[in-house]
Amino acid sequence: MDALIDSSIPSDDQDADEGSDWHSTPFSVLKTDPGRVSLKSVLRELEKLGQIATLALPDNLFAAVQPKILRQYRLRAAAEPPREVRRHPEPIRYTFLAAFCWQRRQEIIDGLVDLLIQIVHRISVRAEKKVVDELLGDLQKVHGKTTLLFKMAEAALEQPQGVVKEVLYPVVSEQTLSDLVKEYRSSGPTYRRHVYTILRASYSGHYRRMLPPLLDALDFRANTAIQRPIIKALALIKANRDSRQQHFAVDGTVPIEGVVPPHWRELVLEQDASGAIRVNRINYEISVLHSLREGLRCKAIWVAGADRFRNPDDDLPADFDVQRTTYYAALQQPESAEDFSAGVRKAMEDSLARFHDGRPKNPQVTLREQGNKRIKLSPLDPQPEPATILRIKAELMSRWPMTSLLDVLKETDLRVGFSDAFHSVASREMLDRTTLQPRLLRCLYGLGTNAGLKRVVAGDLFLHYHDLLYIRRRYLHKDALREAIGHVANATLAIRRPEIWGEGTTSCASDAKKFGAWDQNLMTEWHIRYGGRGVMIYWHVEKKADSPRFRGKISSH
Repeated sequence: MDALIDSSIPSDDQDADEGSDWHSTPFSVLKTDPGRVSLKSVLRELEKLGQIATLALPDNLFAAVQPKILRQYRLRAAAEPPREVRRHPEPIRYTFLAAFCWQRRQEIIDGLVDLLIQIVHRISVRAEKKVVDELLGDLQKVHGKTTLLFKMAEAALEQPQGVVKEVLYPVVSEQTLSDLVKEYRSSGPTYRRHVYTILRASYSGHYRRMLPPLLDALDFRANTAIQRPIIKALALIKANRDSRQQHFAVDGTVPIEGVVPPHWRELVLEQDASGAIRVNRINYEISVLHSLREGLRCKAIWVAGADRFRNPDDDLPADFDVQRTTYYAALQQPESAEDFSAGVRKAMEDSLARFHDGRPKNPQVTLREQGNKRIKLSPLDPQPEPATILRIKAELMSRWPMTSLLDVLKETDLRVGFSDAFHSVASREMLDRTTLQPRLLRCLYGLGTNAGLKRVVAGDLFLHYHDLLYIRRRYLHKDALREAIGHVANATLAIRRPEIWGEGTTSCASDAKKFGAWDQNLMTEWHIRYGGRGVMIYWHVEKKADSPRFRGKISSH
């Protein structure tokens, strides 16, 4: 543990704003997030997990400690620079570091599982995209086939009862049709086989390096017999990691059922020269990873030592088996899986029936005969702004023409008091709330707007950048930020006029937009769909809203 906070060990992560001692220790590397989805990110996270594993912390080390206290220890260790951590007496220092590493191990395992799920998905998507691009390129390069197809279709429609030789051959010669068939057969395998070939090349040439260390670091488990073959397949791959054999024998030791999807059987199971069936090793590994991904996504497969991907039985109440009927009744859900599926199926059928009955009367919805998106929804015309909204906007501009976002933040805190949710992670607070409040607001404003802490104190003779940096480290953390957001949301709902807007409900429509943000923003996340780091802003739209442009509120997720 002392080596983690040893500043004499060089680090690649340097930040002039934070100070050299803050980012020059291995401890700083453990606090970094995985980053973008890549093989490099997986290997980096495995290194961090291995570094924590060298501490040999028992799994039940903090089993008797309340999560709130443990989280406080972890925040305390993360907020202090290494030089201050080294000043603590050994019992306190080692407790803080152990609590941090113990919880950080769970987060790293969760991050590794997320990376695994996303990488397996990325390999498949990229392979399909590449095949589609190749097919589109072929269609653009080959000339005359569309005309031939049109002539054949026209001739067949004119004489639907005619003989092929008498109807089609005068339009397209037999030799031309034979050449087209040979060209198609020689151009390559079928679409699915072509996709799998590209997927295999990408996996075997690059991503396969992550599999051995990943199997060594993560302990995958399953509670049902349906998922046991996947666990057995992972153990088989791990046991043969040093073997150079390219095929497995079909002797009952290689699980196929429940591991290899039916449409991939012909690619995984091959025939040798003698006609015997054997298992293609690389293709089998790809199938195992896809099945593992599906099991992890629904928590049918869980990972020992993880938090979000932990044993699903741990999420149930201790007396669930005894009070099973009571809990299902409270959730208003049937106990039988068949009854649940039947209810979902009926709801979908009812929705489709309503769509079918209302579609002829809805001019905004049309059905296409070709393409991937067969149902087309035309954009709705924007509603005109109500006269009352225009008058309110004019009045606001006349009263507060130069109101800044910082003024709005300050006024909200004066009315709601959301800054009271932020407390120091230390054992005591030396700053009074009068001094602390403006510093907290400036930190939240600087980080939330990407202005930065230095810019919000520029020109201020009484407040320094290091004062805000102290507040950022000691007071700003995710739990406090979530509590502050809750205060603002509750206050917004409390002042609404039910006679105008109606009673608040949990049902609303929402849409999100990604805005780029710094890593220091507590709401920043790496979005797999949009790419890059940023904050997702959601516009929530309720009923009785006057205009799509002004209805609802903005909240950060």
